[in-house]
Amino acid sequence: MRALVITFERSSSEQLPAKASGGLAALIVAMSLTGITSCLALDGSNANRAPAKISPESFTSAQEALRVGVDDLQNGDAEDSVRALTYAAEGGETLARWKLGNLYATGDLVPRNDVLAYKYFAQLVDSYNVDDIDRHDRSAIANAFVAVGLYSLTGIPGSNVKPDAERALDMFLVAATDFGDPEAQYRLARMYLEGQAGLAKDNMRAARWLGLAAEKGHCGAQALLGHLLFNGEGVPRQRARGLMWLSMAVKAAKTTKDGWIRELQAKDLETASDDDREIAATFLNEREKQGDTVKLGSLRVAKPQARSVAVGGGGPMVVSAPGANGQ
Repeated sequence: MRALVITFERSSSEQLPAKASGGLAALIVAMSLTGITSCLALDGSNANRAPAKISPESFTSAQEALRVGVDDLQNGDAEDSVRALTYAAEGGETLARWKLGNLYATGDLVPRNDVLAYKYFAQLVDSYNVDDIDRHDRSAIANAFVAVGLYSLTGIPGSNVKPDAERALDMFLVAATDFGDPEAQYRLARMYLEGQAGLAKDNMRAARWLGLAAEKGHCGAQALLGHLLFNGEGVPRQRARGLMWLSMAVKAAKTTKDGWIRELQAKDLETASDDDREIAATFLNEREKQGDTVKLGSLRVAKPQARSVAVGGGGPMVVSAPGANGQ
């Protein structure tokens, strides 16, 4: 039973370079984490809140330290917040570990420190037990698996966190299958498209993962799936449906790092016929009228194989292939 050591990365362009710089990897990790921040509760409050200012030596429990740390964070007091959250994290508080990992990975309020970010995300991964998880912690733990996977793709320069594509694959598999995480599903698809971690290149399997993430609104997955379908690259050609996904991706793309999505759509539109565009518009209108519940009924891809992954001290865990809904 192997102990889990973890890492991070990500390329925001259409292709993931074989070796990205540590700075770019850290930036992409930070961008990836930003989308998760709004999904996690910041307060953790209750009727009996701890005093706003308590020294770490006076905390009576990790839960109290977490409440104080969250209060200080909301008030913009980074120094006191980090002290309280560190106390809570050492006491095993999941949310404290996630907040510290996110703070150090994004450089919000504190100087960015990828080694410390990795440390706290790794603690969440190591402590994960599929049979004993609070539903309130699911988002934080799924995010930690993705973060560790991204760090594992490139490693952290000057640290003992080395590039390990197989470790990244394991991390993404857990997050994609146990949690149905769309970012992890997208990352798995990229690994199949590029044949990373010893995987054979498999566009059909990649399309399956992209489809799961695309249905959850992941704009990168929507763009890549649309491009594959439009061009018939290793999947049955469906030009109109491909344009539909590309249009959805452009609509969902909000940041400057998503420029490649707009470029990809423009490239495919250049070779699209009037019929392709018209049918794509019909598909798009149908999805919007039906509340975005139309599924990829015509795309049938074999489910990914189950994979045994050693996580923390809980022994080997079998990661099952996702069902139709990605759960």
